[in-house]
Amino acid sequence: MQYDFTTVIDRRGKDALAVESIGSGGWGANPAAPKEGFDPIPMWVADMNFATCPAIPKAIIERAQHPLYGYFTPSDEYYNSIIAWRSARGYTDLDRKYIGYENGVHGFVTSAVQTLSAPGDRILLHSPVYVGFAADVEGLGRTSVYSPLKRDEAGVWRMDFEDMDRKLKENHIHLAIFCSPHNPTGRVWERWELERAMEVFEANHCFVISDEIWADLVFGGHTHIPTIMVNDWTRAHVAAAYAPSKTFNLAGLVGSYHIIYSDYLRDRITAHGAATHYNEMNVLSMHALIGAYSREGEAWTRELLQVLEGNCRFACEHIDQCWQGVEAAMPQGTYMIFLDCTGYCARTGKTLDDILHAGWDVGVAWQDGRMFEGPCHIRVNLASPLSRVQEAFARLDRYVFCE
Repeated sequence: MQYDFTTVIDRRGKDALAVESIGSGGWGANPAAPKEGFDPIPMWVADMNFATCPAIPKAIIERAQHPLYGYFTPSDEYYNSIIAWRSARGYTDLDRKYIGYENGVHGFVTSAVQTLSAPGDRILLHSPVYVGFAADVEGLGRTSVYSPLKRDEAGVWRMDFEDMDRKLKENHIHLAIFCSPHNPTGRVWERWELERAMEVFEANHCFVISDEIWADLVFGGHTHIPTIMVNDWTRAHVAAAYAPSKTFNLAGLVGSYHIIYSDYLRDRITAHGAATHYNEMNVLSMHALIGAYSREGEAWTRELLQVLEGNCRFACEHIDQCWQGVEAAMPQGTYMIFLDCTGYCARTGKTLDDILHAGWDVGVAWQDGRMFEGPCHIRVNLASPLSRVQEAFARLDRYVFCE
């Protein structure tokens, strides 16, 4: 490979929440600190333990060397970079007027929720659910209503369209938060699934906030289809959020953006963000995106996807062969797997807390899946050099799944 995805980088003392917050309890569900003799392997927070694409620090440094950092407006290069990147990934007729900066996907979601619903309203989400969106909904005085995904006979997570329709009707819901690709299951929705889901939303007069921050991280044989691009109705009723942060490990720089084709939705959502004055771009974040959405960024991402898919395949095959009673569907994208420990707990008498803490004790900093509405589940981040993933699984073999 041209790029380095094998070096183990020490992130201690470099502002890495995934490492520094282990044992702190700062998020309320942080992994506990390992016992003496075990170094932590971060497998919880959704960022990567790889150095980013070299084009990104190069772009940041070049701009930082110009020693003035005053007020600015986003450049044509910024918008053109987004248009080129997204047009190569499913968008048509994408114009800069449809694009707007967002100070994080959560900022976008909260703006959209506040403009498209009222306090006390119910909002539909799928479960397992990304815990951040559930917190956004509840924190704004709305109520989350979950439509559970179900695994089919092949173990693939699927939407239950009848359940979605029933819950929209019973709860008088007119806003949904949709995750594509889905976190934490790693599903990349097929066109027919998107069409069916949007038919359900249309029939119930339901606007859709579509989180597509994982859109670039899709494995071979699968294609991300932008929700807005499904049909004419989605162009008028869907507001989508993107960022280079998951693809290029840039969450600490903050720099998301929306794509909204509908004038009505765009005017309402952007007016809310503008009124709060939170939505101001950082000039270095802008140049980071330009560096990411470049020819070198394309090449780096292609190699990254090979590494991530290989890591996920190693993990799922190992689980299937070695951990009796633990199930994990091979993700079609992202870098997360969602372990179902129901069978293992039933067979051994152990609780999910027993398993979680046994892993934490030996430095495997995985994440409690109950906050994602997985009753006996663990979310595992595999975006690390394969040697670290293998080391983590070796510890789990020896100290956790070792009855």
